[in-house]
Amino acid sequence: MVLEIHEVEAKTIISSTKVPSADFVINPYTGCQFACSYCFASFMGRFVGESISNWGNYVYVKTNAVDLFEKEVHRLLKKKPHPRLSISTVTDPYQGVERKYRLTRGVLEALVRHKYRGRVSILTKSPSVMDDVSLLQELENAEVGLSIATTDDALSRKLDMMAPLASARLDVLRRLNEAGIKTYVFVGPLLPHMHLRPHLIDHLFSEIKSAGTSEIKVEFLNMPGHVCVRLNGYLKDEPTEIQEVYSKSQDAGYRTLLEDQVRTLLDAHGLKLRFDEIVHHAKAKSLVEV
Repeated sequence: MVLEIHEVEAKTIISSTKVPSADFVINPYTGCQFACSYCFASFMGRFVGESISNWGNYVYVKTNAVDLFEKEVHRLLKKKPHPRLSISTVTDPYQGVERKYRLTRGVLEALVRHKYRGRVSILTKSPSVMDDVSLLQELENAEVGLSIATTDDALSRKLDMMAPLASARLDVLRRLNEAGIKTYVFVGPLLPHMHLRPHLIDHLFSEIKSAGTSEIKVEFLNMPGHVCVRLNGYLKDEPTEIQEVYSKSQDAGYRTLLEDQVRTLLDAHGLKLRFDEIVHHAKAKSLVEV
């Protein structure tokens, strides 16, 4: 299906957030062409009249995002210290359309001009973040998170659909560290089948450490009904043991076992768990109920 790009004007661009690492969030786009099958942010479609099933096939570009940011940032500049900013939480700020519209770059340029001193945190899966390294270096307190759930490119292509391969993201992680940019890795979601094959977690953590990053954020798979439907498409061809572990992945007992494995391997690789917790969500419908 051809990606549908809609140019729209937003009413505001800086929003407060409950994300623990930020005070305000900036989402230059609605929708994400990476179409990751486990992404729960597909609920955002309802705000632009798109169905959940159409996730990944559209992007709404907030063409006035940079102008709005220039107007709205002044209220943040008045605060002491400057608030923590996150770019983005429900879309990828460096998905393909960024190459044309440069909204994320425009926001970073504004932050540099205003000598913003608060933390500016970016989360992405795209090597395109390297286009703006010089801007990130000019900011006093910038960090970049790379979302990496696996080192297996074949699995990455199945689950992450149109996103850059896992190996490309690990390479970006190395390059960012070499450029002196603070980094972390978002292991989100922590794929349930890794409980059966802990060497996969071990290898992922080893690659992250080798890339020069020492902090990771871990989040258990969040499976509301609309995510279950998409994951069923992936799981139908997987072995029974894999299907079963995904069905159990929302149970507290399973998560306790997986958390113990994760914390043991974090210690083994000298990695720090961001916020010292593994993020989990309220129990959702199991796969068999969808």
